[in-house]
Amino acid sequence: MVKNGEQFLEQGEIRQCLDSIKKDFSEEAYSLDTLFSRFESFLKQDMKEREMFEALIKSAAELTSKEAPKWEFIAARLLYCRFSGQIKKQMEKLQISSFYEKLQYLTSEGLYGPYILEGYSKEELTEAAGFLDEKRNELFTYSGLDLLLGRYVIRSYDRQILETPQEMYLGIALHLALKEKRDVRLYWVRRFYDMLSRLEITMATPTLSNARKPFHQLSSCFIDTVEDSLEGIYRSIDNFAMVSKFGGGMGLYFGKVRAAGSDIRGFAGAAGGVIRWIRLVNDTAVAVDQLGMRQGAVAVYLDAWHRDLPEFLQLRTNNGDDRMKAHDVFPAVCYPDLFWKMAKEDLNQEWHLMCPHEILQARGYCLEDYYGEEWEKRYRECIEDDRISKRTVILKDIVRLILKSAVETGTPFTFNRDTVNRANPNSHKGMIYCSNLCTEIAQNMSPMTTRNVEIKEEGGDTAVVTSVTAGDFVVCNLASLCLGNIPVQDEKALEFIVESAVRALDNVIDLNFYPVPYAAITNSRYRSIGLGVSGYHHMLAKHGIHWESEEHVAFADKLFENINYAAVSASAKLAAEKGAYPYFEGSQWQTGEYFEKRGYDGEKWKALQAAVKVQGMRNAYLIAAAPTSSTSILAGTTAGVDPVMKRYFLEEKKHMMLPRVAPELTPRTYWLYKEAHLLDQHWSIQAAGARQRHIDQAQSMNLYITNEFTMRQVLSLYIAAWEEGVKTIYYIRSKSLEVEECESCSS
Repeated sequence: MVKNGEQFLEQGEIRQCLDSIKKDFSEEAYSLDTLFSRFESFLKQDMKEREMFEALIKSAAELTSKEAPKWEFIAARLLYCRFSGQIKKQMEKLQISSFYEKLQYLTSEGLYGPYILEGYSKEELTEAAGFLDEKRNELFTYSGLDLLLGRYVIRSYDRQILETPQEMYLGIALHLALKEKRDVRLYWVRRFYDMLSRLEITMATPTLSNARKPFHQLSSCFIDTVEDSLEGIYRSIDNFAMVSKFGGGMGLYFGKVRAAGSDIRGFAGAAGGVIRWIRLVNDTAVAVDQLGMRQGAVAVYLDAWHRDLPEFLQLRTNNGDDRMKAHDVFPAVCYPDLFWKMAKEDLNQEWHLMCPHEILQARGYCLEDYYGEEWEKRYRECIEDDRISKRTVILKDIVRLILKSAVETGTPFTFNRDTVNRANPNSHKGMIYCSNLCTEIAQNMSPMTTRNVEIKEEGGDTAVVTSVTAGDFVVCNLASLCLGNIPVQDEKALEFIVESAVRALDNVIDLNFYPVPYAAITNSRYRSIGLGVSGYHHMLAKHGIHWESEEHVAFADKLFENINYAAVSASAKLAAEKGAYPYFEGSQWQTGEYFEKRGYDGEKWKALQAAVKVQGMRNAYLIAAAPTSSTSILAGTTAGVDPVMKRYFLEEKKHMMLPRVAPELTPRTYWLYKEAHLLDQHWSIQAAGARQRHIDQAQSMNLYITNEFTMRQVLSLYIAAWEEGVKTIYYIRSKSLEVEECESCSS
């Protein structure tokens, strides 16, 4: 027992930590006297040392304010000081004195996968341990370090922390460099460790959590095309269950499934429609709850012309028949250009909803397999065909349902299918029907189909073997550039960091544990990655750029062109070293159409286009901007491409009110951090349009509205986004609405 605070503060390790803080935070606003005064207010008679340490950390955290934001770094220093003492005692107890011994122990306990010790020599691991830089722990904010220690580092089965933050980053780097050539492997371990530990790059949450572990499921999200058959529907639900079991999110495209009232094997009116199947998906999300950590997460997509659309748009609303609800899924609508054209011209026009199964029977093709002018031509053919039943509605009524759901629930998400498919660099190999759980992925998709079922006798056992055509089962391999933490205007430095990230993501493909075999097949065909960004608003404020300005739009255009150039260069360089992805031949990368469509006609782009034609591309898809809700906290920056919700707010955490401030908040940046709901959303849309030209996939972009918005104003935002070429819209965030964050795609 420690009887008073003065004795506690004079202990060796704490004194050393406080002296370091006094040296590094010399401004009057961060005086230790202020800290001690707050600390004394928490003291009680006969407090234990552990309780005093918590009080000291709490004191620093609660001193964080708009006027003195650096207290969150001081609180992090104190938190690390306490943690350091705890893990030191733990290692002494286990008689572990080196990084190599720790790896041996973690492997023997089943907490590390054996592949690290098997893949590296003792000498290599000892050399890698020399990369560890404890000074980088000082980069963490309190919130970031608290999250990292609470969720990401490895713990024993009785919840004892066994890994430091720097060891975590090194373990991830060792995993990601495992299959590099032996003579350069430690070079890449060092580069991967540096980009992670300097908080320049964050890998997706599954990668941070699972790299180095026995079950190393490193991908964030998966997308499946639901086949229009009983077997196909249940196969997709089974795939979702397996993905959810290992912590992944899911996007499911239901646009091929027949509508309610359609026929089954010629029996008219027998089909129950997509809502019944979506309710099964909903129940699976709740039942397969990722080891009790959180329930499964899934987005379900349907075309704007599907006959079940009106019921689909009411899945999450609070009124109506509860038997037609699915409150735990996230609905999303796939819109053709025609929908927005008509909405802009006249909302009183007729809109025709049809069943994809009836269209296939009558016309011999799948309407959803087309886009653009060809889709529009076939859509009008279907309208004229009397064999296809129509559910004709006034467009205004459908738009009203969309907007009502968006304002009440934040959904449906938006997928502009024609815009997406026109920009698809791999259109020679397929169609993009929908996006993923967080709307940033846009890759070729196709359903699985059963070929045959055989009964085989093998070694006295009878086996039933089902042969399935794999289809394209999309996998999201994500990482994000922390724009607020890197020199974005130094093109050479940016290219170096992007090259590290692209190589790490490409390695994820070969080092991954796949929850379903279809994912491994598609990943090897396309080798797709999703390099995104976080810290976007942080970066703008740091560079003195107002969100609502032409300067912002021009800056975003130039920066994302540079990021794209660096990513394409890195992938082409990798292709020259390791080979191009199998579907490169005939792609728009190979023909040069990719570069021409985006107006990349400068000398450096022409040289790169020529190099790509010769060397190939390692990755079919490269850039996708994910939401990064959790990992941006780790990096002490703002989330994704979003503006800050508030410059300063209080978060209730562990029986304390934790002040949170915008990164690098100073009198200079204060007015540059205009809050999301106060911004003119048309500036956000313009910037998204400027970025989109350089993003081959999509962006998790939210729109922020207040209670003063009219339905007409919300509709104008959707139309403006479509006109600017924005591929997807994630949530509509009403000021009075709390929406769930996607943790699977945090990167």
